[in-house]
Parts: sequence; C-alpha cells; structure tokens
Amino acid sequence: MLEAIVHGILLAFGLILPLGVQNIFVFNQGALQPRFRSVMPVVLTAAVCDTLLIAAAVGGISLVLLSVEWVTPIVYGAGILFLCIMGWKIWSATPGEGYREARLLSLKGQVGYALSVSLLNPHALLDTVGVIGTNSLQYTGAERWAFAAATAGVSWMWFLSLAAAGRVLGRLDSSGRVIRLLNTASALLIWAIAVYMGVQLWRSF
Repeated sequence: MLEAIVHGILLAFGLILPLGVQNIFVFNQGALQPRFRSVMPVVLTAAVCDTLLIAAAVGGISLVLLSVEWVTPIVYGAGILFLCIMGWKIWSATPGEGYREARLLSLKGQVGYALSVSLLNPHALLDTVGVIGTNSLQYTGAERWAFAAATAGVSWMWFLSLAAAGRVLGRLDSSGRVIRLLNTASALLIWAIAVYMGVQLWRSF
C-alpha cells in the first residue's frame, strides 16, 4: 500500500510541475483576485476535474476510449485548436491601468474557464489516461485506489499552492509588469506545445 501511495505522489508531481494552461490559469487568477477566497472556485474546479479524470483513468474507462482508433486524432486536433486560442488569450492580456479589474472573472466565468483548461486540455487528458491510467495497472484493489488518491491529493495541494503563490506575486507586482512577462513566456510555451502536438498528429497519419 505504501509503495502505491509513494509511487502516486512522485508520478503526480512529475506530471503536474511543468508549466501548462491549467497551471497558468490558476496562478494568474491567484494574482488577480482581490482576496484568496475569491480564487477558491478556480482551485476547487481544477482539482475536482483532475480527480474525476484520474478516477476515470484508473477505473479503465478512458483507456477503453483511447483504444478506439479515431479518438486520439480528435483529442489531438481539438487540443491543438484549444492551445492556440488559449495562447492568444494569454498573449493579448496586457497589464496596465484597470488591468486587474478588467481581467477579474465572475464566479460563472471562473468555473467555466477552469472547466475548459482542465477538461479540454490535451496534456491533462493524455497524462491521466496514458500515464496515470497505465501506471495504475500494476496495482489491484485497494492499492490501485490508494495510488489514485495519492495522485489526486497532489493535484489539490498543487493548485492551492499555485493560487497562493499567485496571490503573493499579485500583491508585490501592483504594476502588472511581472505578470505581463509571465504571460508572454506562457503564451510562447503553449504555442510551442501546440506545434509539437501538430507534428505528432501529422506523423500519425
């Protein structure tokens, strides 16, 4: 049991640490929201989505879906389009006077964006299905679900930490200059991922 838990924790950290659309959104909302509790809808939505994806992967549902030949190209194609759009949204978000107020999202907007970057994010889908789902196959019964709980627990702690770090930066960077630099770097990274996925999709035909 302990081996499965440690395995789940280490694997989850390895998958969640790289900068991606989901992490960027949680961090940015932490920086923009006036109070930490105001970013909790984003944190909870992202964490619950990750938990559901992990449960589906460990339960074998998502592995069955991806075994269908035409599903993977659709996931890649939709993911590339999604990444291009999100990259542009992040790139075009220019800090300045009134930036914080303009970028604040309503509760519905926070949940909607968090759902999109969690469930339409190709990396989140492929990581949970292809990596977490596959690694869980070496365990059975309670050990498999302990592995799943450990990976999901890391997601919850990570998103809380990201929002808190964003909150600290938001208070220190009132001008928005640092956030602008982060947005630029994040958008370029997201577009690079989209190009890489496009190459992988092209090679698969």
